[in-house]
Amino acid sequence: MTFARKYWIVLIISGLSTFAFAQDSHENHNHPQPAQQPGTAAHPQPTQTTGENAEAGHPAGAHSPCGHSVNEEVPFNAGDNAVHHIADANSIHLLGDTYLPLPCILYAPGHGWKFSTTNTFHAHHHGNGEVAQDGYVLVHGSIMRIQNPAYLQGEVKVDDYTHKDTTIDGKNKTLYFAVINGSCNLLDTKTTYDGGLMGGGITSFYDFSITRNVFTMLLTVLILFLVFRSVANSATKTHGHAPKGLQNFIEPFYTFIRDEVAKPNIGPKYEKYMPYLLSAFFFILGLNLIGQIPFFPGGANVTGNISITIVLALLTFIISTFSAKKHFWEHTLWMPGVPAALKIFILTPIEILGLFLKPFTLLLRLFANITAGHIVILSFVSLIFIFGDAGKSTNGSIAGIIASIPLSLFMMTLELLVAFLQAFIFTMLSATYIGTAIEEPHHH
Repeated sequence: MTFARKYWIVLIISGLSTFAFAQDSHENHNHPQPAQQPGTAAHPQPTQTTGENAEAGHPAGAHSPCGHSVNEEVPFNAGDNAVHHIADANSIHLLGDTYLPLPCILYAPGHGWKFSTTNTFHAHHHGNGEVAQDGYVLVHGSIMRIQNPAYLQGEVKVDDYTHKDTTIDGKNKTLYFAVINGSCNLLDTKTTYDGGLMGGGITSFYDFSITRNVFTMLLTVLILFLVFRSVANSATKTHGHAPKGLQNFIEPFYTFIRDEVAKPNIGPKYEKYMPYLLSAFFFILGLNLIGQIPFFPGGANVTGNISITIVLALLTFIISTFSAKKHFWEHTLWMPGVPAALKIFILTPIEILGLFLKPFTLLLRLFANITAGHIVILSFVSLIFIFGDAGKSTNGSIAGIIASIPLSLFMMTLELLVAFLQAFIFTMLSATYIGTAIEEPHHH
């Protein structure tokens, strides 16, 4: 009876979580997806388009030379819906027209810095701002900048936001426009230093704002600080006695990382690297767990953001590389007892490549597993709208709910396991790489 009661409690919680995801999906499923959190504007799109920044030379959209309004009804797309939910954004949607204001820290060469919050854009329910502030606008929850120099100072009312797909330099691009006084004004996204590899590049401004992912990281750090401060105080007061409460819960994790990860892989000098290994483990675990919550303050896909995993992997790379002993570099660059030709043309290039492949596998494994889990859950939730024809069929929606809840429950349980597993794997591999780098020569 107790087991059955617990099962139904979990099922009800899962159903509520699925409903929360479904409501958010239904509110946003009609909108195209940019690099940040999507949304819509409340104003109709004008048909007149003039102005120096109207994009010439590209095919016009169905409604305007600016392209399609973000208000335009489009068929539900489960893939786009999932991508928008896992993307970062400059705003956090709470409920209805309520947003958590996040700091905006922007810099444009020649125009200086701008400090404000997302409230200054008067964001609508789906994350579009009613006004432009010093040329900056909020589109789909993401800050963009108007190219037209006439609107780079002061506050200007924006009638609508539009988008259209085009081809530039052989690459498919989605261009966004702010419609102001009937004029199409091309928008710049923020500068990214990926060389265009992931669709970014150098534009007219830099965004150093506190985004949803950054907010979640700061919140996780605060929670971890409070938890470990409490545990440390408890350990000091109860020294020599059996741990209790929160200390009793945290201590097995510490013991596990020390005895099963650090000591076997690093060896006698493991204590020097314990602070980093523990920090990496609990930081990743905390982000994974808070990302499981489908409503505020959770829901952010932080470890599923490749920028975050790159930094974490880079830290492991720096620590292992700068800790490396002479023995490690000898066997990496010029292996003893091996013919010179074999070392120069085969082994040494492979070993050097391996130095960079190790952090790459670290960042890719964490990023891919967490992202995949979120997408699968959101895909199961999307069954409600696929079966229900985006709300047109009540019976289909009910069938989608019946199919979605158990599948989502199963996947969320699996994701809970993955949250711990990926934190452990990252920490284990980091310890392995560090241990390999500082390994002393064996004398026979």
